[in-house]
Amino acid sequence: MMAAQTITLGCRLNFAESEAMRSLAGDDAIIINSCAVTNEAVRQTRQAIRRAHREAPDKRIIVTGCAVQLDPTGFAAMPEVAKVIGNADKYSADAFANENKVVVSDVMAAPAPPVAAGFLARVRSFVAVQTGCDHRCTFCSIWRARGASRSLPYEAVRDAVASELDAGAREIVLTGVDITSYEDGLGPLCQRLLADLPRLNRLRLSSLDSIEIDEALMELIAGEPRLLPHFHLSLQAGDDLVLKRMKRRHSRAQAVATVERLKAARKDVTIGADLIAGFPTESEEAAQNSLRLLEDCDIIAAHIFPFSPRPDTPAARMPQLEREIVKARAARLRQAAALRRAQWLDSQIGTRQAVLIENSEKGHSDGFAPVHVEGSRRGDLGIVQIVRKDGDTLIGIFE
Repeated sequence: MMAAQTITLGCRLNFAESEAMRSLAGDDAIIINSCAVTNEAVRQTRQAIRRAHREAPDKRIIVTGCAVQLDPTGFAAMPEVAKVIGNADKYSADAFANENKVVVSDVMAAPAPPVAAGFLARVRSFVAVQTGCDHRCTFCSIWRARGASRSLPYEAVRDAVASELDAGAREIVLTGVDITSYEDGLGPLCQRLLADLPRLNRLRLSSLDSIEIDEALMELIAGEPRLLPHFHLSLQAGDDLVLKRMKRRHSRAQAVATVERLKAARKDVTIGADLIAGFPTESEEAAQNSLRLLEDCDIIAAHIFPFSPRPDTPAARMPQLEREIVKARAARLRQAAALRRAQWLDSQIGTRQAVLIENSEKGHSDGFAPVHVEGSRRGDLGIVQIVRKDGDTLIGIFE
């Protein structure tokens, strides 16, 4: 049976999971893997469903993922949708094959899923090591969509990584909902993978909870060049009162100290971060504290989210800011982040960077700067001389 087309919204874990689902439906179907991290993500999911049906009206539209898990009835009511499948059921061939339009089980009682891995023909492959979350940040509904934190067995993760390398992957990205909560420690997991798979030459990590970075991982950062030096941190805010109301488990000072440790361990470390603008009750002083966090944590790749009140979350019941204030603070934060990023990219001109070409003569440096090398091909890996910048992309020449 030919595999289904997939359309993926949201996180890197979703991309890995989409690959794992493609073979469960035939080429008469389009699987849309939804996201529910914000109201905008849900809106974009609905938009993707309508677009997919317009462009391929003869295809069955099967929708799965976090947005479906939280609102199966709403998605099943869309006339374009043939079937909705919940997060606990999306690896089941029977769920795809049976005649029920709605197949959504209790994700809180679901066992650990198989290891999802892959990312179409790209040379960077995502491998899931964990799913679910045991924390209860007041703005987040993903724990309800994903269930409790479940770590996937080491042997299964190792075998999935080996399989991706066999298929031609040049770089592996470990992903999950909260990978720093891996039951045996994320650092020990990485140590075992790198020891057991000497041909694993490029290992990246997806988003990290800064307060959970363990000592084994810090040791790897300091001494293992195969662990690549870009780290994306789930910081969310730079003000202690806002962090407390978010029910985050770190303080502003702890976030700054973590970044200082990372940079002391390895000089070429670069930092990305998620930040929320306009959280309920956020004062202008608090917003300024988040703005200053960009510099204090040397953030060069910021994902800025205007606060989005997700249904049935504590933050949705808190006193809300006016939407215009939220939008303005998000725009200000994005502008400051863009300026810092442009300055960082400028600083890369004239340097030599290891670059992996992923697609269409474009790739990323170890520090995750986007780089274009004319005449290069997917899978090329080597040292690139950075000669100039074009917008948000560096231009380089292989040595």
